[in-house]
Amino acid sequence: MTRLVVIGSGAMGLAAAWEAARAGHDVTLLEAGDVPGGMAAHFDFDGLSIERFYHFICTTDFATFKLLEELGIADRLRWRATTMGHFSGGRLHEWGNPVALLRYPGLSLWARLRYGVLAFVSTRRDRWDALETQSAREWITRWGGAEVYDKMWKPLFDLKFYDYADPISAAWIWTRVKRIGRSRKSLFEEKLGYLEGGSETLVTALANGFAKAGGKLRLSTPALRVETTDGHVTGVVTPESTIAADAVISTMPTPLVSKLVPDLPADWKARYDAIANIGVCCLIFKLSRSVTPHFWVNITEPGVPVPGIIEFSNLRPLGGDTPGGDTIVYVPYYMPVTHEKFGWSDDALLDEAFAAIRRVNPAVTQADVLGRRVARLRHAQPICEPGFAAKIPPVETPIAGLQIADTCFYYPEDRGISESVRLGREMAARLGQA
Repeated sequence: MTRLVVIGSGAMGLAAAWEAARAGHDVTLLEAGDVPGGMAAHFDFDGLSIERFYHFICTTDFATFKLLEELGIADRLRWRATTMGHFSGGRLHEWGNPVALLRYPGLSLWARLRYGVLAFVSTRRDRWDALETQSAREWITRWGGAEVYDKMWKPLFDLKFYDYADPISAAWIWTRVKRIGRSRKSLFEEKLGYLEGGSETLVTALANGFAKAGGKLRLSTPALRVETTDGHVTGVVTPESTIAADAVISTMPTPLVSKLVPDLPADWKARYDAIANIGVCCLIFKLSRSVTPHFWVNITEPGVPVPGIIEFSNLRPLGGDTPGGDTIVYVPYYMPVTHEKFGWSDDALLDEAFAAIRRVNPAVTQADVLGRRVARLRHAQPICEPGFAAKIPPVETPIAGLQIADTCFYYPEDRGISESVRLGREMAARLGQA
């Protein structure tokens, strides 16, 4: 039996801790926050339990399906036909299917056809190695043309990545397009999933399963330092005590690793430090009326300071399995934490975002706002530039018993519960191979 400490109780850390505890190891799971779940954690939004950061399930999220079955909650999975929209030229356009593309007035006919080819090829492509050294700009321009990139993609990149907008990996963008493109019943119908009760359903099941297997979850207990002796982990220092350990799995963001593990070789620290991250201010509105009929609306309208809005209640009906109840809209502000807006007050961000919502649907007024909140993270999104795969250190470090990973370690896949679960379980499985 290994004494294991897992740092971070997001989906990756929870899955690793649960898997290791089931295998008979003595596992302590440390979480700096007061609830487990990481970005999948819920909060009480005036009586409504909802995620701080939106999540959805695709038909290719096989690691999620397997986990739901093992936890006995597969019957909580629901599927729903969803749609996308695009706001530009002062109008809301249908998006995400061939007819909508052909009808879209913001591109020339030739550009629309090339865009369709880009989407079709991306959905059916299986390998990403040829894209690894290309930027998204180069790849999109080659297939879709400069008009497609400049009008449809560049505004989105500029408002999500700011200073990092140009050197974004083509492989990383391709996997996002492919994941959504393959989550369809047909060319004309998108199909996304959610858990009844939200992501909290999965977080609670994992936490309960972990506890049932003998695991110990310590909330409000940040890991301060991983201690080592003679090249092997010996424990984790917390504000209250030092927890002895034969093995440690860290799922903390890579920018925090050098401080967490001071005994790592300098060249390894440099690799973690070289991975840039941006933050997010995720704004959540509870409204008495719907904004659009779509789950996701991309925005490329000059003067609108956000790249899109997510009307989450068009995926997960908040009145149960039938439409009804309040409307929940997420407005994500991804940006470097050095950007001035990251330091804005919650009210300033919320006011600006609500103005953007009203640009999309002027019929929504202040009287429709039932509640509004802001969730913030300083390390929310790794910047994956061309050649990013070579930057990622191995999960197993030169310190015996120490594994380190965060969401960038399953690149080119983007952050998601399914990939986090898969990688977390893989790290736990290595304990028995040592």
